[in-house]
Amino acid sequence: MDAHSAHRAPPDDAASAASTAPAVRLLDVRKTYGDVVAVERLSVEVLAGEFFTMLGPSGSGKTTTLRVIAGFELPDSGRIELHGADVTRTAPYERSVNTVFQDYALFPHMSVRENVAYGLRVQGVPKAQRKRRADEALEMVRLPGVGDRKPIALSGGQRQRVALARALVNRPRVLLLDEPLGALDLKLREEMQLELKAIQRELSENITFIYVTHDQDEALTMSDRIAVFSDGRIEQVGTPGEVYERPANAFVAGFVGTSNIVHRGGREVMIRPEKIRVLAADEHDAGAVEGTVREVAYLGSVTRYTVALDGGDTLVVIRQNLDTSAEQAAQERGRRLRLAWREEDAAHLEEKPTDGGVADGA
Repeated sequence: MDAHSAHRAPPDDAASAASTAPAVRLLDVRKTYGDVVAVERLSVEVLAGEFFTMLGPSGSGKTTTLRVIAGFELPDSGRIELHGADVTRTAPYERSVNTVFQDYALFPHMSVRENVAYGLRVQGVPKAQRKRRADEALEMVRLPGVGDRKPIALSGGQRQRVALARALVNRPRVLLLDEPLGALDLKLREEMQLELKAIQRELSENITFIYVTHDQDEALTMSDRIAVFSDGRIEQVGTPGEVYERPANAFVAGFVGTSNIVHRGGREVMIRPEKIRVLAADEHDAGAVEGTVREVAYLGSVTRYTVALDGGDTLVVIRQNLDTSAEQAAQERGRRLRLAWREEDAAHLEEKPTDGGVADGA
């Protein structure tokens, strides 16, 4: 193929296939750093227009995977496709993706508008068009009228939005976000989670969001689907409800939310703390278990009880404080309880494969 043919318009059938292809497809991707295996035989598809989150602890492979998609890292083997096109060996600047990092990296001597339009300036876009597109991007992220300010005059949340606008102004088909809210305080981070999801929903016809985080609440709040990473592999892909309520194995159950693992009939069963109810003295349940309250943590809206069961297991139980004060909750320590849950609320766990132990530098 000559240099010019690579840029010719594809045949109609190829164009049609590209339009229906996933936004991102990874096929058997492997990435190592010396003796350390960062990503091992990873395959996953991200649908066009969805908010897809890669969730996992530090060193699980999620950031390396994001960098491979962006082109900042080349895989040792495997294939990366963007909208049906093989980009495995394509340079980052030739991929229709943009990345937003935790470090906003805004130029302090430039105005907000100049920061947002910087990529367009590098591309040689005329000044008037740069200004118009930068202002449109600032409108998208709910920051109209701040284009003439300097970044230092903005709050942390506003600077995060400027970094997002700088990525959006280039109109990427895939937007990669590497823990962009990690530097914000809890309250602002929670507000920005909702804002970011709302922005994604408005742009979903044009842009696919791929988000990296180690924060389970963040993933559950924003995602259409979640991929849970561990040791360079994906343990489970599913909607927030599927991952939380039906975890694939004990790792997912333990990493995503608080979980109780009990042993019944020779198998491990997972039950979430909020699904367990405390039985009244005259209430009967054939599957009830008994135990003693060992610890009590009053958390304002709820109280968390740690209950040592007579059979040896330990359960964490959460109850809403509808009419319970902190003093009343503290008095529960040492109390005998009978606990029960619905069978449909319990998830049977599969054993996690242990072959080919790997570690990740992501």
